[in-house]
Amino acid sequence: MDQKQIINDIDNIACIDADVAVAVVDLGYPQPRIRAQGFETFFTTIVGQQISTEAAAAIMKRVRDLLPRLDASSLLNLPGGALREAGLSMRKVEYAQGLASAILDGVLNPDDLPALNDAEAIKAISAIRGFGLWSAEIYLMFSLQRGDIFPAGDLALQVALQRLKGLEARPTQKQARALIEHWSPWRSAGSLFLWHYYRGAPA
Repeated sequence: MDQKQIINDIDNIACIDADVAVAVVDLGYPQPRIRAQGFETFFTTIVGQQISTEAAAAIMKRVRDLLPRLDASSLLNLPGGALREAGLSMRKVEYAQGLASAILDGVLNPDDLPALNDAEAIKAISAIRGFGLWSAEIYLMFSLQRGDIFPAGDLALQVALQRLKGLEARPTQKQARALIEHWSPWRSAGSLFLWHYYRGAPA
């Protein structure tokens, strides 16, 4: 989604959600988030799981020093222990090697994903070890640029919804999905706005 599309989609949400209408006047619109399709983005997703953005960036810099060309075959050809020395946990090394093998073996073909519908693409990605629903939804949003995705398991989105809606407690994934169901078919832009709100709204 480009900036024009994001603004249009959020304006559509604001027409049916008074809380968003008020918040967008105060905070403005989020910027687009666009990631490349393919192995490198999947690998970056593994690296970033459960660590800070800064830590993930430091690890990716070390990985790029090892692998100027970051693709599945190059990763599998690395000497044993190289990814561990770059900062990946043993579990993440297993995930990364499993991802590379899945792509080389044709179990997952990133080039096929754009032709799949949302549910099919999420199922294909989630079948790879180390990739749950959240990781698949993030790929659909940022790499495939799908317009109606809401990663309900994202903690920041849950907290943002709690603040936006004035809730006493952070909503569960199920509750979060129900709260923004009426945002469809613009839920990807709504998710971007909630991340924007999470960073900019008072606690």
